[in-house]
Order: sequence, then C-alpha cells, then structure tokens
Amino acid sequence: MLIFAAALLAASLHSSGAVEAPGVPAAVVVSTAADQPGAAPVRHTPPVPTPAVADHAPVEPLAHATGRSWLEALGSAGPGTLQAADADGRIATTAMDDPPSSALVSAWWGGLTPASRTVLTDDAPVVVGNLDGVPYDVRDAANRAVLAERLADRDAPTALAAMLGQVRKSLVQQPGDPRKYLVTLDTRGSGRCAISIGDIGSAGDVSVVVPGIFFTVGGQMADFTATAGDVYREQATLAPVAAPADGEGVAVLAWMGYRTPGISDFMSLDLAHLGADRLVRTLDGIRSVRTGHEPRLGVVAHSYGSTTAMIALSSGRTHVDSLTMLGSPGSAVTSAGQLAVTPGEVYVGSAHWDPVAGTGFFGTDPGRASFGAATLDLVRGSGPDAARDLFRQPFGHNDYLKPGTASLHDVALIAVGRGDLVREGHRHDRDGDGSGVVQATPDMYLVRPQDLQPRD
Repeated sequence: MLIFAAALLAASLHSSGAVEAPGVPAAVVVSTAADQPGAAPVRHTPPVPTPAVADHAPVEPLAHATGRSWLEALGSAGPGTLQAADADGRIATTAMDDPPSSALVSAWWGGLTPASRTVLTDDAPVVVGNLDGVPYDVRDAANRAVLAERLADRDAPTALAAMLGQVRKSLVQQPGDPRKYLVTLDTRGSGRCAISIGDIGSAGDVSVVVPGIFFTVGGQMADFTATAGDVYREQATLAPVAAPADGEGVAVLAWMGYRTPGISDFMSLDLAHLGADRLVRTLDGIRSVRTGHEPRLGVVAHSYGSTTAMIALSSGRTHVDSLTMLGSPGSAVTSAGQLAVTPGEVYVGSAHWDPVAGTGFFGTDPGRASFGAATLDLVRGSGPDAARDLFRQPFGHNDYLKPGTASLHDVALIAVGRGDLVREGHRHDRDGDGSGVVQATPDMYLVRPQDLQPRD
C-alpha cells in the first residue's frame, strides 16, 4: 500500500503549500556522509577549499577537541586561525554534526566579550552560523555572509548552485512580511537549511515545521519556506484569542534540517533516526537561547517527518508543548504518553484520500483511538460548529497546510495554545444528546476573508 502511495506522490505535481515534495531533481540528490544510515557522526570535508599546510597547523587543537575544550579553543583563537578553521572540514563537521550541547554553547557565547563575538562571526561564519545555542540574529548574519560568498563563486557545481539559488529565493522579503532568519546553512551533499519566519529569540509562540520524504534544499526550500509563511500568517491572525505566552508574536521555523528519504530509501527508518538527533538539538537550541523566558514551543510534522518527530520526542532528550502530526505513517511509539509533550497536546490529522495516513507502516498509527492523541476533524463536511464549516477540508497527502484549509487553521490554533478549540470531542455530539459540544461563533476563530473559500 505504501509503495503504491509513494509512487502516486512521486508522480504528482508539487504545489506551494504542500509539505511533501513529489519529486527531486536527480542532480541535487547527493548523499552526505554525516547522514549515512547507521553511522555515527562522520568527519569529512564540505565543498570548500582546504587550507594550505602552512595555515593548517594552528587549527590542530580545534580539529581534535570536543565539547567545552572545543569551545574554549574556538573562543581563544585569533582571526587567522579562525579563518583557517572555518575552511577546515573537521571543524565545520564538529559544529554541524557533533557539537557541544546547546546549553554549553549558550553559556560560552554569553561569557564572550562583544569584540570576541564579532571576530568569531566575521572570521568563522560557517561554524558560528550552525551552532545551536548561538543567538539567531547572529546565526542569520553569519549564514547570510556564507551564502553571499558562495553565490559569488561562478565555478560552483550545478547542484550547489541550485541549492544556493533556492536559499536566496527563500529569503526574498516582500513589503510587510515579517523578518526572515537564515538559522542553518549546510551546503555539504544535498544540504540542510532552516529559515525562520519571525524572531525565534523573542516570539511567544514558536513552531518547528518538519517535512517528509522527497524534500531537498536545492529542489523545494523556497516552496517549503512559503508554506511556513502561510502557517505564520494564520497564527498571527489568531493573536487576539491566543493563550498567554512568554514573548511577543509568533515565529515559524521551516526546518529542512535533515536529509529526507527519496524513492529508493523511504521504507527505511535510518534517516528518521538521524533526523531525530538533529531535531533534538534544534529544539534544545531554541530553549537554550530563551533561558528564563521560554516560548510555547510546538512541532508540526508531516508524513515521514512525523515519524522523525516521534523518535525525537520519545528519546527522553527534549520536550515540547505540542505536537501536531499530519498524514503520519506511524512509528514504534505506541501511545501519546511515551512522548515528551504536554499531556493532552498531541494531535493527529488525516485528510480525505490520503494514501499514507492510517497505514501504520512504521509501527503504530497515531490516529488509532488507543494511541491517545486528539484527532482533528479533517474529513467531515458538516457539524454544529458554524465557524468550522467555513474552512475547506484538506484532500490528499499534500493539502494540509494550504491557506483556507481546516487543517491549517487547526495547526495555528494549537500553536497559539488553543488546542481546546480543535479537539474533536468539543466539536461533535457523538451521543446525540448535546453533551460535549462547545458552541462557537466565527469571530472566536477570527476567520480571514481569504479563508472563505468554496469547498472542492
């Protein structure tokens, strides 16, 4: 069944708002040693020039250090050493694949002088731009510098040029748009990238959107960032009904922070486990820079991304305030209670004619009643909730986060702490006696004009 579903997805046309891309340009699919299934972090050289032997000697202490000693060596290095280190694959690999904990990085960065921070950002932007625990405005500045430098290279390989072009397109700012932050830029292999819509460093509500199979930076980063923008706008519209949070506004992270499977390896969980490790670091990094004023932090995960998210949140290494899974093929997690998520804040949604949702291909289907998640009502066309019926029901596997859909609206309500408005038990009278139904009006949900679309 899932093989047939994958074939359908691969043959379909990608459209903005889909959270899973149905095709990947062959030239862009290049394996990354650090993301090889079953392997521990592998130190290898990214596609940047290796420093000459004369410049290589000063970086040896960094090349062999780990943890706190690595940070101390980095902080005490001069500009010349930092420039050599930033071009040395061993040091860049430590930053991206085997870094110190985000809490350790945050404390280290906080203890540096302003002058030291400036030197590090200017002379080691690859390292600084990809270290969880460094403030996001600093990472943005460092990664944009790397992007500009590599875009200027006219001899860049075709796949790398496509990747850089997608990132540049993703960062285009339209008048009135919230600021975008380039918080991850890894140009090795098929690449990794994460772009925040809004300021993670100050937002009261932060959502991390995790994609499923067939996604590459070089193929879909611009569309994926646009989808995160749609989530951001839906959440921002709901600010007047949002539950209190420690911060101002919202931020949505388009997290293509792991190598997703293609048609040849989508049946394996190896990349999900590797992605889960990276997701844990990302989530902890968000909390580490917000010590004392943590945001309400949620994960929105689609398809294979939901499997990845469940692995991360059942690891005992991180936690979130909410988890919303859309079109999930399941995982080894058998109940919501095994996930480090605020009790009652695990949600699952399945659309009409989604060939992946409900298959339980990777284990337990989180949509089963025994799993204990709140089920989003994404298949019924009518109900007692007048506001609810103004939204279009999603259709198929790639429709969940498109503007005007009930699923996007539910995702936004959950993210701003109003999951009480989307739980199925609050919406339908299963016993026919009027019990358990919350009467609501359209203004409670703050419906936007663009949401008033005719049903398909």
